[in-house]
Formats: sequence, C-alpha cells, structure tokens
Amino acid sequence: MKKLVIGTRGSLLALWQARWVQGELLKLDPTLEVELNIIKTTGDKILDVALANVGGKGLFVKEIEEALLAGRADIAVHSMKDVPTELPCELHLAAICRRENPGDAFVSKNGTRFGELPRGAHVGTSSLRRTCQLLKARPDLKVSSLRGNLDTRLRKLDQGDYDAVVLAVAGMKRLGFEQRITEIIPPEIMLPAIGQGAVGIECRRNDPLINKLAGCLNHEETSVAVRAERAFLLRLEGGCQVPIAAYARLTEGGALRIDGLVGDPSGSEVVRDGMETKDPAEAEGLGVRLAEMLIRRGAGRILARVYGREIPSVEGDVST
Repeated sequence: MKKLVIGTRGSLLALWQARWVQGELLKLDPTLEVELNIIKTTGDKILDVALANVGGKGLFVKEIEEALLAGRADIAVHSMKDVPTELPCELHLAAICRRENPGDAFVSKNGTRFGELPRGAHVGTSSLRRTCQLLKARPDLKVSSLRGNLDTRLRKLDQGDYDAVVLAVAGMKRLGFEQRITEIIPPEIMLPAIGQGAVGIECRRNDPLINKLAGCLNHEETSVAVRAERAFLLRLEGGCQVPIAAYARLTEGGALRIDGLVGDPSGSEVVRDGMETKDPAEAEGLGVRLAEMLIRRGAGRILARVYGREIPSVEGDVST
C-alpha cells in the first residue's frame, strides 16, 4: 500500500481531525502517501435549519460513507458524535482515537458565568440536548438555535447576537480557542453527546491492510466508553430529534461508569440515572441496561411523544 485517501468534511475542525490522523498514520509508515478528499455533506449544505428539523441520521457522514463504498476514499475520519449507531454492512469503525475533554463549554461575551446570567439572557446552541439541559437548569433563559462552524458561532456571539453560546470543549481546544471558554459546564448540569470529544476512523471491512493500519490508532479506554454510550443510544433508537445524552468513563477503581439522560426538548421533563460494572468488557450491555431502566422510568413516554411511536421496553427490574 503506497497511497491512502482520507475522506473528511471541509470544516476547520474536521480538517484538524483529518490532518491529525494523517500525521499519526505517517508516523506509523513514513513511506505512505496520505491525501485528503474533502467532501461536502448534507449537514454542511443545510445551515439555515435546526438539525432536529432536518430529520434523518448521518447528516454529516452519509456522503463520506458513499465515497468509501465507491473507492474514492480509503478511510473516513469523523467526530464520533456525528456517527450513526448503525453503519452500512460493508463498513465499520476500525478505531476510536483518544478522547479529548468530552464536556460542553460555556462561552459568554463578558466573562459572565452560567449561574450569573441575568434572567432572560439569550443563549445560542446547536442541539436539542444542550437546549433541554440548559432550560432544565435555567428555565428563565431564552435559548435559540445556532448553526455554523465554530468560528461562525463565536463571531455571532461577538457581534451581539447572543449573550452566550455553548460549544464542545474538544473543538475549542483543537482549534486554539480554549482561552475563550468562560467555564466548562459540569456533567451534573449537562451530560455530553454520545461520543463527544472522540474521533472515529471508519473503513471498509474487506481492506485488511487499511484495517490493520487504522487499528493502531485505537485507544482502548476511549473505545470502551464510546461503545457503552453508542449502545445506550442504539437501544433508545435515538436521533437528533430528541435530547439524549450519555457519558461513560473508567473510574479510578477500574470500573466502567455510564450516566445517561433522556429529556423533553423544553427541559420540562428529564429522566436521568447512571450505572457501572466492574467488567469494562460489558460496555455494550451496560449501555443497553441503562437505556432500558430509563425507558421504564419515563424515557419511553418521552420518546413516544417525540417519535409518535412506542419504544419497546423489557420486563423485570434493573438495579443501579
């Protein structure tokens, strides 16, 4: 193998991630030629509509996966929070790279912290997950949809369109905007998106050399945590039309802990709890068990209201 093509979106953050993977691959094999194929996805084309209203899954990956299947790319580099829980059968995630801080960053114009915002302050965010948790904590706020790349969102804050915005810590750090973070919202107030802060490498199953090379970039601790989160989301049949959040991590004692949340978009009803297992190999099972517990505790009702259909539950009790 002499040449490898990386499929990526063209945003600043996507290019940072793709170039980071490019650099890591060249460290593994300096003789390799690695180039980028920049692909515009549906999510990149539709910027004037809230993601929840666009519908469907894979808004930021579908066209890149099509390039993989057509041979126009050998691997795809994604933000894991954008990757659907179900992939085309010919493709898989060969690696989930070391995770950056998965939290959400609160950025205000004048350094005002979240708890100090005046009543009625205007906050911009791109997701229902953030909207739900912001309104749960501060129902007095005005929260509006904010689309665009990270630099675009910061510019709208600076020009006075918002009093504050909420962005992913990982993106802020990777693009050199860490100094703009007013505070990192603690997970007790805001759980992150599934896979937030992690970079995934997707490739064709039938390319053993590429799989072996990409697999060298897998970070096992991150992979275990993200697999638990994705299993949680898959069991809930979740998409971007409903606020769903989860955060899994290994504890100091070596156990795997996951906290999850399902909420009404208005923040008026939120179901949240957590579980842990002493065996990280049970990552997917842990995520499923937490999802089923939340379904029984009211998440199923919230999801049915949003989706217009029931989410199947299971019999029996689940202990935390």
